[in-house]
Amino acid sequence: MQDPEHTHAAHDHAPHRDRAHAHAAGHHGHDHARGASAHRLRWALAVLLIFTVIEAVGGWWVNSLALLSDAVHMAADSAALLLALVAIRLSARPPSARLTYGNGRWQTLAAFVNGLVLLLLTVGLIVEALQRLWRPEAVEGGWMLVIAALGGLANLGALFALTGGESLNERGARLHVLSDLLGSAAAMLAAGLILGFNWTVADPLLSLLVSALILRSGWHLTRDSAHVLLEGAPASLSANEVCEALADVPGVAGAHHVHVWSLDGAEPVATLHVCLAAQAESEATLRAVHHRLHDALGIEHATVQIEAGACISPGQPHCHLG
Repeated sequence: MQDPEHTHAAHDHAPHRDRAHAHAAGHHGHDHARGASAHRLRWALAVLLIFTVIEAVGGWWVNSLALLSDAVHMAADSAALLLALVAIRLSARPPSARLTYGNGRWQTLAAFVNGLVLLLLTVGLIVEALQRLWRPEAVEGGWMLVIAALGGLANLGALFALTGGESLNERGARLHVLSDLLGSAAAMLAAGLILGFNWTVADPLLSLLVSALILRSGWHLTRDSAHVLLEGAPASLSANEVCEALADVPGVAGAHHVHVWSLDGAEPVATLHVCLAAQAESEATLRAVHHRLHDALGIEHATVQIEAGACISPGQPHCHLG
């Protein structure tokens, strides 16, 4: 016999036909987005791999720290893009008995790793630049300018190829490429100062400036992806907004244990307990809650537990967390 005090429901299955159609359409949309993302990343990876070699050889030839720094960044970015592509392939795998939520979080994990690599790499470049400040070295400014300009064009092409992606994974890839573009711009400026004023110290100074900017971007990427991995609420949605959205849903007397998070930083997921109002019908209330969460907040995946009776103690707010 069913316990009259508790009605558990993971998802609303009525009307079944419409929900099944929407579910299939959603999967088709996810597959299409993954394919477009992989296509953008492959193009950017091809461009960066070619010009990583060009800048590495050129930087060694003209003895430019700015070029070598940019080449190292481009090598790291190529590895980051490759990691992002692997993450997309893994995320397309269906859920399993061990990974019941599927593999969507691989992309977030890739973004987190990319951010850490960017931070560590930039710290190393700062150390090298500081050493160059104390011991300036001669640099061939003319070839440095040519190679830096070619690298800048390559990074612009890669950045254009990555335009349109909004996942943390692609956002991380774009930050890597943008950092390379800044490095190329700094190398061009340093080459101009060396050619015009024979100011060789401009090479490490511009490397330091770009490294500071890259550190900021790397920190934001690492922080945001860590927030997702720690089950933090998405930036666009809070648990309080869920409470507010349910305040006038028919049949809902209150809610508690409201949790909002995301698997990939893009699509919100929610779990909550909903208290059934007196004389309210549980199935109808459950459907109303799911529809409100979807229509008002864009939550497609919600786990809702319906509870009858006094599930919220007197004096507690209509909706409380935890």
